[in-house]
Amino acid sequence: MRNRDQEPKRVLRSKREAKANYDRIARWYDLAEGFWERKLRSFGLRELGSSEGEIILDVGVGTGTETLALAGSVGESGRVVGIDISSKMLGVARARIEKEGLAGRVSLLQCDAASLPFKAESFDRLFMSFTLELFDTPEIPLVLEEFREVLRPGGRIAIVSLTKSGGGSLARDIYELFHDRFPSVVDCRPIFVRRALEEAGFEVAEATLSSIWGLPVEIVLAEKVDEDGR
Repeated sequence: MRNRDQEPKRVLRSKREAKANYDRIARWYDLAEGFWERKLRSFGLRELGSSEGEIILDVGVGTGTETLALAGSVGESGRVVGIDISSKMLGVARARIEKEGLAGRVSLLQCDAASLPFKAESFDRLFMSFTLELFDTPEIPLVLEEFREVLRPGGRIAIVSLTKSGGGSLARDIYELFHDRFPSVVDCRPIFVRRALEEAGFEVAEATLSSIWGLPVEIVLAEKVDEDGR
């Protein structure tokens, strides 16, 4: 039986509040969180291993740094679709991608990952960094089910997230305290990434523990398999 004290905290702010917050900080995101997260995001991209001609879904594009990298990796015959709940974040990402001349390979869409507007088996790979932990605990399985739906059989998914795995952490305890006290500002929290993917039916290929500001981070690579394991 799981210890309730060890379960992820709940996310209490609304999605409307989340959108307003990320709209507000979009211009400054790269100067704050974006810079420190970049190394781990890049590691996640390497784990995903996208290649020319693939169609990739980037969930929670933020300011578009990783979307740009994905666009470069798929070549002229590939395609990247990026989604985010924040229109201002998408605006920053769009400007960045247009500046690099890669707009023809990228489509950006404002939507909620819990309700994806794509046909089944539309994507070869999916990337998500520092976004899954923004969803409330009961919604995470719904988000991952959406991902399974839009990925093709054998499709791979790489998720970078704050994690509760890897033992105790003073920095994590302090962070969770701030999350409890200021839920509209510190709106994400550590979750069990590998466990969530396995419970959603993905086959985990690799899970790596790292950290940011002393906070444990998990980078998980998984694959969509058929019910018979293929």
